[in-house]
Amino acid sequence: MTKKLKNKLSERQNAILAFIEIGKSASIGQIFKHIQKDLGQITKITISRDLEKLLGLGFIERQGAGRAVVYKLSSEYPIIKKIDVEKYFSAEVDQRKIKKEFNFDIFSQLKNIFTDDEKNRLIELDGIYRGKIKDISTDALRKEIERLNIDFSWKSSKIEGNTYSLLETEQLIKNRQEAPGRTKEEAVMILNHKKALDYISNNKTDFQSISVLKIENVHSLLVDGLNVTKNLRKTLVGITGTNYKPLDNEFQIREALEKAVKKTNEKENIFEKAVTLMLLIAYIQPFVDGNKRTSRLSGNAILQSFGSCPLSYRSMDEVEYKKAILLFYEQNNVSYFKELFLKQFEFAVKNYFG
Repeated sequence: MTKKLKNKLSERQNAILAFIEIGKSASIGQIFKHIQKDLGQITKITISRDLEKLLGLGFIERQGAGRAVVYKLSSEYPIIKKIDVEKYFSAEVDQRKIKKEFNFDIFSQLKNIFTDDEKNRLIELDGIYRGKIKDISTDALRKEIERLNIDFSWKSSKIEGNTYSLLETEQLIKNRQEAPGRTKEEAVMILNHKKALDYISNNKTDFQSISVLKIENVHSLLVDGLNVTKNLRKTLVGITGTNYKPLDNEFQIREALEKAVKKTNEKENIFEKAVTLMLLIAYIQPFVDGNKRTSRLSGNAILQSFGSCPLSYRSMDEVEYKKAILLFYEQNNVSYFKELFLKQFEFAVKNYFG
């Protein structure tokens, strides 16, 4: 039976975080008075328990000693706090207050992406997937992998503006039959996904440890024949829909990508590995084009390398995906992206492999 993820924070705990955020820091006495005034009768013991929970989650930090103790938001909290996506994007791009420049502290700030409940749900789903493939025949497994890869190639391309339908994508991959009325470039984009997927499948365990070269190899296959430079970017690149400006110095780009690789390899949880690499590749924008495609393929490569279920993104709304990426660009916030990741992982586990 499907379990819904628990809401880790109560209304009162969210109110505490909001109060601390406004004042930058607050004592337990100040917090108690504010919450009691705002939400009604409450005890200091309850507030103390709330603060301990928020400390345990890494959302706040305790500073000082004795009566001088105050609570501040941790550097991690802005990364993972829940943001009202609809409200955020109701403001036009030029009206949004964003982090326009590349945040060099992102590598140290990107710590615990998933809550314990979210990790437990991912582990539960992972167990269901492993149970499925354990009982499936070799031929059936091959067909399901092929089906998932077709779905992925279609949706990943569609996110980038490709107009092929899912059925047309299937005909192209299986029979090399190009769809009428579509451009050659669209066919090449889809077939490049197949090439990159084959490369990952043939070198599956290699992606348990990520390197810049492996990322470059995936990118090179994805943009082959599309008149796109295959090396790391040496010039400025603009991103549609945002005023965030990625790095434009080739040495800084390489350094940032190396740090992204190091951060990914340091992660112990495979799902945090995948999400970390996906977000950082998209954020760094190391290539002239094909960054998000490389991001999605690299995330799947990590999942597959550890024997977990790759994502097909078949049920992903392209606009919502782009919003999640933009939210990370502009606020370095992972909340919406990980929400979509969780949904897509659950979708993949439930809809493939029997």
